[in-house]
Amino acid sequence: MTRPCVIKIGGHQIGDYDFLKELPGVVRMMGVPVVVVHGGGVEISDLQRKLGITPRYVDGVRITDIASLQVVEMVLRGSVNARLVAELIAGGLDAQGLSGVDRGLMRARKMPNDKEDMEFTGEVTHVRGDVLQSLLADGVTPVVAPVCLGESGERFNVNADHVTGAIAQAVNASRVIFITNVEGVLEHGSVRQIIHPEQANHMIEEEIVFGGMIPKVKAALHALEAGVPRVVITNLEGLRTHGGTTFSQQQTITNSPEH
Repeated sequence: MTRPCVIKIGGHQIGDYDFLKELPGVVRMMGVPVVVVHGGGVEISDLQRKLGITPRYVDGVRITDIASLQVVEMVLRGSVNARLVAELIAGGLDAQGLSGVDRGLMRARKMPNDKEDMEFTGEVTHVRGDVLQSLLADGVTPVVAPVCLGESGERFNVNADHVTGAIAQAVNASRVIFITNVEGVLEHGSVRQIIHPEQANHMIEEEIVFGGMIPKVKAALHALEAGVPRVVITNLEGLRTHGGTTFSQQQTITNSPEH
């Protein structure tokens, strides 16, 4: 089977119904089988506050207590996942929603942290790539919510960017695309087309990359470390024009219609 692509959809896009209507076209644009991974942090925080729960973070990662885990599951496995699957099917694709709990797709353990007890925030330890490969071979687009299964049956909330990298490694993906609300990584006001890992780290140290772009860049580096040849950070317009920022270990990159 052709090596698949893994697409991670950011929180801004999940709440953008104009984007969602275009999602089936985005998947077809890849020209290869696609696994979709999503988060939902904005909607999780909104529901937490409505229920009187204060969102808590350490180093940008959500601390998930038992009450927050219930919110996470309602939002990610419920409304967000169903929303994406519905749009893909309405657009003529065959799609199936999954979380890491289903069929033991993704196993996780508690995320270690010296500062805080992360409770039910986890990190991926294993992905059943065979489950996803089987769906892809049948022409199904898996839509994965980043709730994972612990070794003792507990569930963990796992960062969607980390899940994306783990899935990409498990299915031997040809590339990962992080679809965000920005066209790519900016350097002096212009999109940097190609970045190698050592350059990315330098750009963070020199504060060329700053603010909300830092976690995106680190997620791209994490995916490269997981063995993915190419990672792209871009928005919908960048996808259409083959723009955005490409991360690769290679010194020379030839653009292709599939990014």
